[in-house]
This record gives sequence, C-alpha cells and structure tokens, in this order.
Amino acid sequence: MNITIYDVAREASVSMATVSRVVNGNPNVKPATRKKVLEVIERLGYRPNAVARGLASKKTTTVGVIIPDISNIFYAELARGIEDIATMYKYNIILSNSDQNADKELHLIHTMLGKQVDGLVFMGGQITKEHVEEFERSPVPVVLAGSVESTGRIPSVNIEYREAAIDAVSMLAEKGHKNIAFVASPLHDTINQYVLNGYRDALVSAGLSTADELVVEGDYTYDSGIEAWHKLQEASVKPTAVFVNNDEMALGVIHGAQDSGVKIPEELEVISFDSSRLALMVRPQLTSVVQPLYDIGAVAMRLLTKYMNKEEVESPIVVLPHRIEKRGSTK
Repeated sequence: MNITIYDVAREASVSMATVSRVVNGNPNVKPATRKKVLEVIERLGYRPNAVARGLASKKTTTVGVIIPDISNIFYAELARGIEDIATMYKYNIILSNSDQNADKELHLIHTMLGKQVDGLVFMGGQITKEHVEEFERSPVPVVLAGSVESTGRIPSVNIEYREAAIDAVSMLAEKGHKNIAFVASPLHDTINQYVLNGYRDALVSAGLSTADELVVEGDYTYDSGIEAWHKLQEASVKPTAVFVNNDEMALGVIHGAQDSGVKIPEELEVISFDSSRLALMVRPQLTSVVQPLYDIGAVAMRLLTKYMNKEEVESPIVVLPHRIEKRGSTK
C-alpha cells in the first residue's frame, strides 16, 4: 500500500500543510506537533513523493549527467567529483552513458530535459554545432566537464590541454630525445586535437622532426596501445620516447615494448596524459600529466549549482592547473 501525506495527516490529527512543513523542515511547527508527526511518519513508513514536490516547487533537485563511458576510469573519477558535490548541495544524479555517439548524446539531452532535471553536466569528446544549439535552447543550465567547446558559449571546466602536451613533450626533448612518438586518442575529438597541436608545437620549438609516421591513433583502449607500439616498430625511425594520450593506452605501449624486450625507461621513456589510478598500477609506474579529474567534476557541479540557484558566477570558463608527476617510466 502506498502511504500518502493524507494518511499521515489523518493519523496524526493534523492538516496536510502541517505534515508538509514538518517534512520540509519548516521551523513554524510546535515541537510537540513535530514529534507526533515524525512518529507517525516512522510508523507508517511514509516517503515524500519527490515528483509531487517537484511539481509544487518547480524544482526536482535532480541533475542529469551525460557521460561517454562510466567504465572508463577517466570518466569514473570525474563522475565521483560530480556526485560528491551534488550530495553536498542535496541534489540527486541521473547518470547516462552516451557511448561517444552524437545521436545518442542529443537523444539523452532531450530525455534528461523531459525528466525535468534542474541542470545538466555534459561530458563528450566532440561538441558540435548541434550540441551547442541544444544547450542554448535548454530551459535549465548546462555545464561541460572535461569537454572543450571552442566558442566559449557554454560554461565549462577543463585544463589547458595544448600547454599540458607542450610541457610533457618539451620535458622529453630536454632529455635529449630526437625521435619522440605520439600515441593519440581519436583525433576527431576536440581535446585530442589540442593535445596533438601541443605535441607538434613542442617538437618545432625544440627543432625536432614532426614525422607523421611517429603519430599513431588509438581508441583509448589498452589493446590499441599495444597495437600502436607494433606500428611504431615498423617506422623508419625508431622512437626513444613516447607521449601517450591516456593512461590505458600507455599501459599497452609499455607492455608491448616490454614484450619486445625493450627496457623501460632505460631504452624507452613514456609519458602519459590523465594520471588516473592506472598510472600507479603498472611497473614501472607512469610519469604523467596530472589532470585533476576529481576536481574537474567537482568544480563543474559547483558551477552548475551557482547557475541553478542564480548565484553570481565570476567566469563561465574555468581552467584548472595541471602538472607533471615524474615516476618510473622516465629517467
């Protein structure tokens, strides 16, 4: 049997308005009355109807989060930051996987809005014109987390991806490496274009070759990292250092190299992007560009709460600092 606010009011011999005030923490209720109502709520097992409360207040205290793949440790750490701040501000999360499919992403935006969410946090590799149009039409605020929208029209939280790539590749060049390879994530994703540009800019600044055969595209996975290593072995110029666009592919590169008898870092130095927990699970541990994954998610959710609550926002575009954590995969 579904217990309603009417049942609680009748059992406690009070009005439904009084029950509502007790449930919502309104202080204008006598202590004795509050105690009686709470006892009835406990005894009957009453649970407030969130949908009905949302219709009355025009708020559902629910936030939609659209994420490419929750099984990917990169996005899992971002999502954890979102969840913790949402809980702190008493919002519930509806989480959906988009599988990096543009049509599915647009469909999920419509679905979330149909569920009357109060705001959206969106993560995706490529923010198209269609995405931007949907975000700007949205009746609720939207914030991007770890996703670049080049015009700056949509609030977002990121790092300086190009500068981070320059820092990583410059570090390898300063160690004397002449042939530095790049194992890229899918280059149709906007962020990965920034990283590729940073890689090339760093090589040009160091007076090094930007040979296309030293750039191999993967698909974020461990297996594609192993495959990338085998492709690099076929290049006319053998790399002595590799910059890898994410940790999972970097593990594949390291294991592929080790299986080929190459010593890490003595014969091949490897730097990855992300610095997720995977960076500590390989031996030697990965030197990485540290993206503050948890913080990107947390700051994106906090920015969204400001928009939802009509608080002052200093800047809609937030850029967090990055750094390089030196570990065992470099000398």
